[in-house]
Amino acid sequence: MSLGNETVFLLMVNGQIETAEFPQYDDIYCRYQYVFGQDWDIASGLEEGLSQTVKKSQDGRQIFVINFPLEVGFKSTNPFGWPRIVIHVYGYDLFGNDVIRGYGMTHIPTVAGRHVKTIPLFVPESSSQIQQLISWLTSRRPELSDPRILAEGDGREVTRMKTQGRMTMSFNVITKNLKSMGFRVDSSSSSSSS
Repeated sequence: MSLGNETVFLLMVNGQIETAEFPQYDDIYCRYQYVFGQDWDIASGLEEGLSQTVKKSQDGRQIFVINFPLEVGFKSTNPFGWPRIVIHVYGYDLFGNDVIRGYGMTHIPTVAGRHVKTIPLFVPESSSQIQQLISWLTSRRPELSDPRILAEGDGREVTRMKTQGRMTMSFNVITKNLKSMGFRVDSSSSSSSS
């Protein structure tokens, strides 16, 4: 899209949150939100969303089949702050309360085409055994006050996390005007899983 001397490039993404693996849980749902730089705008689609609640499959795989669609379009003049997607997965405890089951984050692929990514999920840990006991007794696990911190560098290094589960997502990416704005787009240097 060209407006006189001003140009923007476009990034269109559709795909889905496909599956999740949490062997120790039975019901989950997930939220997602995009985090992007100040030069980026959403041209179409939603910035965040909430999936349906799903049950674990009863076959030998024991996975959650989510198949929640993603569709968004971005426009920008600068690749700095390339969009990332932050996932937060929730489930229910014995008392029916929503509790965090995992956080994850990945960059939207920078190269056009189909990409499948497996994203490790993790949860915050209490910093002491006393806090762990209180957390267990009250059924209130530690949570991030703002999960977007995962997509940004500030403050992440002081958070204790434990790996718990993983999620598979697929992305179909289309870009427009990147080459005409002087940005190199090379599909041979891209990896389709993380």
